[in-house]
Amino acid sequence: MTKERLKVLIIDDEKDLCLLIKAYLSRKNCDVHTAYTLSDGLSQVDQFLPDILFLDNNLPDGLGWEKAELIIKDHPNIKLHLLSAFNPPRIKDDLPVTKIWEKPISLRDLDKFFS
Repeated sequence: MTKERLKVLIIDDEKDLCLLIKAYLSRKNCDVHTAYTLSDGLSQVDQFLPDILFLDNNLPDGLGWEKAELIIKDHPNIKLHLLSAFNPPRIKDDLPVTKIWEKPISLRDLDKFFS
């Protein structure tokens, strides 16, 4: 019996970071999609229905973390990973965030979490 592939969406305007995470998680047998803007990413969340979402804060068309509560409300089973290159802004205490990642992210960091 084959294990169902995890669906992962990365919303981040840093294309190199997206490629790094995508390559790593693809080797872990995940189905990985990327979006470089908030509007494209939010559309993909609703269409792709990922199990795991990596969401950057500072995007060209808005602040991703401001949409976190809405994403969780609409998709309560999603595992939300927040990304930030700066000191992570404060988020609501009751928001079910799986992890906050401070950039730069290394493969070692991903390996510790996804092994």
